[in-house]
Amino acid sequence: MVHITVELQVIGLGISGKAAARLALARGASVVGIDQDESLSSLEHDPSFMALNSTGFKTVLGNFDWNLLKDADVVVVSPGVPLEKYGLSYLLQSGKQVMSELDFAAEALPKSVKILAVTGTNGKSTTVTFAGQMLNHFGIDTFVGGNLGIPLSEAAIQHVTSPTQECKLKVAVVEVSSYQMAIPCVYFRPSVSVVLNLTPDHLERHKTMLDYAEHKCRLFSHMTNAKLGLLSFGNQHLDEAVKKYWNKFNPAWIGAFPGLEIDTEAKIATFKVPDIGIESQLQLGSMRALGKHNYFNAAVAALSVAGLDVGLHIEDINSTIEKLRPPPHRMQVVHKDIHGVTWVDDSKATNVEATYAGLMGLKGQKSVILLGGLAKV
Repeated sequence: MVHITVELQVIGLGISGKAAARLALARGASVVGIDQDESLSSLEHDPSFMALNSTGFKTVLGNFDWNLLKDADVVVVSPGVPLEKYGLSYLLQSGKQVMSELDFAAEALPKSVKILAVTGTNGKSTTVTFAGQMLNHFGIDTFVGGNLGIPLSEAAIQHVTSPTQECKLKVAVVEVSSYQMAIPCVYFRPSVSVVLNLTPDHLERHKTMLDYAEHKCRLFSHMTNAKLGLLSFGNQHLDEAVKKYWNKFNPAWIGAFPGLEIDTEAKIATFKVPDIGIESQLQLGSMRALGKHNYFNAAVAALSVAGLDVGLHIEDINSTIEKLRPPPHRMQVVHKDIHGVTWVDDSKATNVEATYAGLMGLKGQKSVILLGGLAKV
């Protein structure tokens, strides 16, 4: 991966923005980090930046000179920044090179790294976590992150700062939010893409369900016919949004064939995807993660991993099912008391559908439910 000698601006200095700025510095760019939040700390003396010899870095907080953006060679945008801010829509229309953090990171990764990208309204983090656990169980060097918590730029930084060493990373399992796909990608090219489901969420930014679906389906924009794309079956908005990418991947369905179906009573997932030579079953009875929705998360993870073509088959993955653990705060058993009561933390359920799925996971058990938060649009 060649270094770059350009002037680069990073818009938004949250976790993803900081990681993108460090990656740009590691690649040799002169970087300006911009955020209109004046309460943030200047990053010039941040140890993680100083370690990269960041003499070519400066922070601009609060009001700033708009000419900074016009003069930049590249503008990298954090996912939390809407395109209506900072004049980003104008920059995109003017032909300026404007990139998402996700795309900027993917550009720096070796082409040998296979990407498994997962999006959807609910279940993203758990599916990504399960897929990472399956791959790691077989000793396949895997990055797990993205919207889940660790930006993809962190994986790229490790590669850039160790150029003399052979890249050990084989797979990047990336949780992708609709915000991360607001700017169309060029270098982020998944080997397997998954849209788990689509229910009303984030409409304060997307306005319509079709726009929300179109952002999700951008995962399929740079795939080829040899690659696997999984979609939730029977969703009219996804069906409409994915039409333009239909010739770019091998489609399979979550809930129909070709794809996967689950018998929740028998606890068996059945897979039939003839185009990539998959026809098998997964035994889910040994799962320790609570909730039938986790049968779907595990089954999707298994089919996605098998579709990566890294030498793993569904039959191999059967041995990992009892070892799967959901990420923190997602149907996480935190305590079993002396009265036989199981305390479960599902505080990452951020919409009605996610909470409903969690409650169904406790069906048949006496439960005390604590609910809070604000209703979304």
